[in-house]
Amino acid sequence: MLEPSSALGEASPAGISPGIRRALSHIERHFTETLYLEELAGLAGLSICRFVTVFRRQVGLTPHRFICHRRIRYAKALLRDGMPPALAASEAGFFDQSHLSRHFKNICGITPGRYLRDIEAAPQPSRPRPGYAGAIAL
Repeated sequence: MLEPSSALGEASPAGISPGIRRALSHIERHFTETLYLEELAGLAGLSICRFVTVFRRQVGLTPHRFICHRRIRYAKALLRDGMPPALAASEAGFFDQSHLSRHFKNICGITPGRYLRDIEAAPQPSRPRPGYAGAIAL
């Protein structure tokens, strides 16, 4: 999966302007809600067209694509925690399960159902048996 070049949980790269940082901060706080380009552009102090261009240059994705990536990352966490896909979709800011599935497959290359099956099939870390290490040390 391609990840945006900037995530607000990490230190912001030096090449991001204060206006784009304000927009990124707003996206991070409100990514599950409906976000409008006009509002984001206003936070950045740019026209809509200029905002999209500058955002893409500085972040590596268009604003829409960045928001989709952020929502997918959150939906993946919800799915891992056992939330049903339809509920995870609405919690993550998608209109419905098919909206989540379309973006999930586009970004991750697999469907949410396949993602869940892959997680369940992944080997669990084994725990050492008590006394096993002592038996080897003899």
